[in-house]
Amino acid sequence: MNMEKVGRWAFIAGLVIAILVAFINLGDSIFMILAVLGLIVGFLNVTGKESQSFLIAAIALAASAGAVSSLPIVGETVSAIMGNVVAFITPAMLVVAVKSLLGTVKN
Repeated sequence: MNMEKVGRWAFIAGLVIAILVAFINLGDSIFMILAVLGLIVGFLNVTGKESQSFLIAAIALAASAGAVSSLPIVGETVSAIMGNVVAFITPAMLVVAVKSLLGTVKN
């Protein structure tokens, strides 16, 4: 299996787990799994040309995650899902940001 497919499956698995954890308590260790999947996504999925758009989208997602809790009826559930997605995406953001900075320094 090539690394691109590993990264793609890590992204899909991270999103699925992030959604499931909002409905089913899988324990605290699941967040470590989300973090590892996020690192894999950061290293394998996001290329140099995608870095800027990925970081902007991830920052917007992280910034808006808390605001959805005010939505009537679905706010708590959507907020839990968003919080889990942020826990998954944050390690990827860190990897992509560091890779981007290192790329800037090299040039």
